[in-house]
Amino acid sequence: MPEISSTRPPLRILLAAPRGFCAGVDRAIRVVEEALRQYGAPVYVRHEIVHNRTVVEQLEAKGAVFVDELDAVPDGGHVVFSAHGVPKAVPAEARRRSLLYLDATCPLVSKVHREAERHFAAGRHILMIGHAGHPEVEGTMGQLPPGAMTLVQSADEAGTVSPPEGDLAFITQTTLSVDDTAEIVATLRQRFPTIGGPKREDICYATTNRQAAVKAIAPGADLVLVIGSPNSSNSQRLREVAERAGAARALLLPRPEMLDWADLDGVAVLGVSAGASAPEELVEALLERLGTRYALSVEERRVTEEDVVFRLPAPLG
Repeated sequence: MPEISSTRPPLRILLAAPRGFCAGVDRAIRVVEEALRQYGAPVYVRHEIVHNRTVVEQLEAKGAVFVDELDAVPDGGHVVFSAHGVPKAVPAEARRRSLLYLDATCPLVSKVHREAERHFAAGRHILMIGHAGHPEVEGTMGQLPPGAMTLVQSADEAGTVSPPEGDLAFITQTTLSVDDTAEIVATLRQRFPTIGGPKREDICYATTNRQAAVKAIAPGADLVLVIGSPNSSNSQRLREVAERAGAARALLLPRPEMLDWADLDGVAVLGVSAGASAPEELVEALLERLGTRYALSVEERRVTEEDVVFRLPAPLG
């Protein structure tokens, strides 16, 4: 960080912890890197491996090629499926074409897939709590035949959804707002008292921890900056949580160099966090940039420690 000059205005930084990479994101990136090491470039990746352009660009520089669908992968190619999970039709198509594929789906997302299969096997219709169009939701709903799940996106929808007659269960996207999801689940349980579900919502430990950390810094912040991409669900939820938890304002910042200095006018206390797909180097780069204009005092507020590590898929282990 640059030397602090007494002529620079003071800026107090409240740094949320945990922040940034979770175990599932770290594993997915390592899958691509290890595949490149073992098989050589190019290694194809279906969709963004995680929702962060910096990560994607770094992997592209190492030889990864990101594609929208498998038809862009040449015969005999190596392909990695993203951390968000894929419908069952995708690995089936890869096998049909004899592609060599690696599944980087986060194990916590895979756990939700298995829950869905168990409910379906027990004859239950499933209410999927999540956001339409998100790759994780598409991957989860694609584990079962069409019509086996109904998507519920909000408490309002939970109050009006009309599932088929019979037994019900719910599952959730792993990157949702903890508070919003609790409201949706409460509405569903009130309407359908016998509905089945997990002992706790399927929101992953990392999402829960990062939202708790943002809640710890938001009440004292004039502005909270969440480093993360616009298409990152967990990053968007962090921004929303910060606003609801008492921050005067909260903004999503895809890259440190995109910071608009005008947004810091009148800001004496700045909260900083990062979505689960944002590397710590972006937080460091933001602090470095802030240090060119402000005399910084940085206080990290940690709500919990994380020690989760996921193994690589068997072919790479």
